[in-house]
Amino acid sequence: MQIHELSPAKGSTHVAKRKGRGHGTGNGKTSGRGHKGQNSRSGGGVRIGFEGGQMPLSRRVPKRGFINIFAKPLTAINVAALNKFKNGTTVGEKELLEAGVLNKCEYGVKILGNGKLDKKLTVKAAAFSELAVKKIEKAGGKAEVV
Repeated sequence: MQIHELSPAKGSTHVAKRKGRGHGTGNGKTSGRGHKGQNSRSGGGVRIGFEGGQMPLSRRVPKRGFINIFAKPLTAINVAALNKFKNGTTVGEKELLEAGVLNKCEYGVKILGNGKLDKKLTVKAAAFSELAVKKIEKAGGKAEVV
């Protein structure tokens, strides 16, 4: 097989509709936009969430509490995922990424306590739940906050 013989799987691609190419196509003249009105004009249409002047849902729904827009969300993984590693290993963000436990980690890892841990590991993470620390120490390992 040559590179010029490669083609997409049957049915996986389709030809785009060519708007404004004659009335015989069914998409000529007004190009499927209809006659007149806001949406027929270039740049027409309304912003996301606009409900024609009615109070939008996002403003009708009550809001409570405080959301910190500057918060750095930690990537959470459970203790059970650490069983991938060998006994006595030191596990950090880098090792978790290499082992495929995480696919990305922007701001750090938080270890949660769901599942069983059978290995003695030294775990380095940004945060731990209380249960996770107990399970890691029960297995003979150490939980270190980085």
